[in-house]
Amino acid sequence: MISVERVSHSFHGYPALKNLSFSVSPGECFGLLGPNGAGKSTLINILVTLLQPDSGSVTINGWPLATEAAKIRSSIGVIFQDSSLDERLTAHENLYFHAMFYHVPPREASQRITALLAMVGLADRSNDRVITFSGGMKRRLEIARSILHQPQLLLLDEATVGLDTQARRRIWDYIASLRQDYPLTILLTTHYLEEAEICDRIAILDHGAVIACDTPARLKEIHGQKTLDDLFLHLTGRDLQDSETGELERLKAALRVRRIK
Repeated sequence: MISVERVSHSFHGYPALKNLSFSVSPGECFGLLGPNGAGKSTLINILVTLLQPDSGSVTINGWPLATEAAKIRSSIGVIFQDSSLDERLTAHENLYFHAMFYHVPPREASQRITALLAMVGLADRSNDRVITFSGGMKRRLEIARSILHQPQLLLLDEATVGLDTQARRRIWDYIASLRQDYPLTILLTTHYLEEAEICDRIAILDHGAVIACDTPARLKEIHGQKTLDDLFLHLTGRDLQDSETGELERLKAALRVRRIK
């Protein structure tokens, strides 16, 4: 389903990804665990065809990224950390626009939209503008939109950031039900340990490199750690949540310096 081989990428001489390799099997839920600055979002941008790596190769659904980006785009669904819904439109209008963009026939699009809005519990809000939705409702609508064109691969980039624990659990309940009804492969990036625990396998990224990859249980067993938080600390020398905050503050500081210049 996904093959990433010796991928490297830099921004203005700063290495974001370093000789990174991993693979994801069809039907697998695969997690990328690491703090901001580890390279997760850079990797996602490559997988969704927004970036071409400086070196190495990426193959998705049998198509090489270097030559078949358009085919890859048609076969994936994406939920980014920041909402990309048009809040001036209704829930139905957002989904219908997406369906037309992916060339879903109008009659079939209407049938899918009705079914998906019901699945994510938004059937009674179909004609309400998205600006009136809560954060959790928007995420549920984005789940519906991401699978409207029936992709083979679903990519989630910190998709539950900003939601409370209860809302995150509801989102994952919907995704779990999706996996029962659709032949979906899922790749997600997260720094929430409870999300990493439900993955079939995880890869831990640190400074642009994969430093460990296996099932959560197997990684804890191999390294003699009781929790994923302990495992992360053992492998990186940092606490996951602390390193998340630290990397974010460094990024904000760098942006402030660039604005001043």
